[in-house]
Amino acid sequence: MTPMTRLARTLPVLALAALMSTALLAAPTPAEPAATVATALPAPAVAAPKVWLVGPAGAAMALPEALRRAADGDVIELMPGTYTERVVLENRRLTIRGLRGGELARVQGDTKPMAGHAMWIVRGGEVLLEDLEFRGARSVEGAGAAVRQEGGRLTIRRCGFFDNEHGLVALNDAKAEITVEHSVFGLAPKVVGGLHHLVSIGRIGLFSVSGTRFQQGFEGHLLKTRARENRITYNFIHDGMRGGASLEIDIAQGGIATVLGNVIGQGADTQNPVMLSYGSEDGAWDVNRLHVAHNTFINHGWTPAWFMRVHRAKLPPGVEVVAVNNLLVGGGLFEWTNEGRFEGNEHALRRSLADVDTYAFELPPASGLRGAGVDPRLPPAGPDLAPRAEYDWSAGRKPLDPPADRRTRWSPGAFQK
Repeated sequence: MTPMTRLARTLPVLALAALMSTALLAAPTPAEPAATVATALPAPAVAAPKVWLVGPAGAAMALPEALRRAADGDVIELMPGTYTERVVLENRRLTIRGLRGGELARVQGDTKPMAGHAMWIVRGGEVLLEDLEFRGARSVEGAGAAVRQEGGRLTIRRCGFFDNEHGLVALNDAKAEITVEHSVFGLAPKVVGGLHHLVSIGRIGLFSVSGTRFQQGFEGHLLKTRARENRITYNFIHDGMRGGASLEIDIAQGGIATVLGNVIGQGADTQNPVMLSYGSEDGAWDVNRLHVAHNTFINHGWTPAWFMRVHRAKLPPGVEVVAVNNLLVGGGLFEWTNEGRFEGNEHALRRSLADVDTYAFELPPASGLRGAGVDPRLPPAGPDLAPRAEYDWSAGRKPLDPPADRRTRWSPGAFQK
């Protein structure tokens, strides 16, 4: 790790937010799948999507006009600047993205609380939001969201959410899906009793988040979800050493959950000494399975915490819990009080990591914990929990090829290199 990388890790989110225009733009865009070659009659020509270029107030074309004129499949590009329009996308198939290569387009909340519950609402359809920043969502009820999903499929990529009462909210819809990639959520308003979550997901079908950073909550959770299936992989879910959030991850109603390759850290000023909670509310789903592997948990407080707490009494019988190769730093409970299959998990001290103060949470090259894990591709019929990537600062992930030889030793925690 270079000195510049360690220096970047020590910056507070307020400073990092100013850098997100460059950091988010530098994150890699997943490659598009190769086109299928036609071997029979040529397929009918499909019109290319039309791209609408819009600007902030005073521009030749404003965002509301582009939304009225755009057809399904079109792309709306936002020039750098501040946008205050409220947007409702109802059963639309659109891409809305900021122009890459400079400052992000910012969706800004009003100076006074809005009467509705969200700045932008996605109601059904299939929507991609890319390279945008959402900031300052406030409502008169105190529960304003930057983006709220009310059904459909929503993808968020390389976006920043700062200083919102809630960053991303999803209402209950068992068919809905949300994917978040390479984004940043942070700076919850410091409102005592507000219980503002950075992300709050209702009972939807699928919630997937990867390569994303959650930091500096206050009283509420960094990530709360009630989805049927949750894929939480290769993220930095760390409240800061003096963070005042409650839970880092609350998978409140059980379901199928994979928590793989994350840095999960709780600050000394937490409101609730639990980092990963599963089933804290009555179970809502018929299949309940929790797989937790290759995460680095860090308790920055002096009081012992629950690294993981499974509320079996509130869930149906037959809950499956598998925890493999997690690194547990600081005082806390993990295997004890939880039932399940636990292999290769290691407890460690803060000094066991390269440099906690600069967020260098990997094991030093000479650490005795390197190679102390087990093969996460559990035989004979267990799940394959081998990490395929690692979190990459400040919002992304980098590929990690699992060794082909099962004799290769794995290390506990989120970083193998």
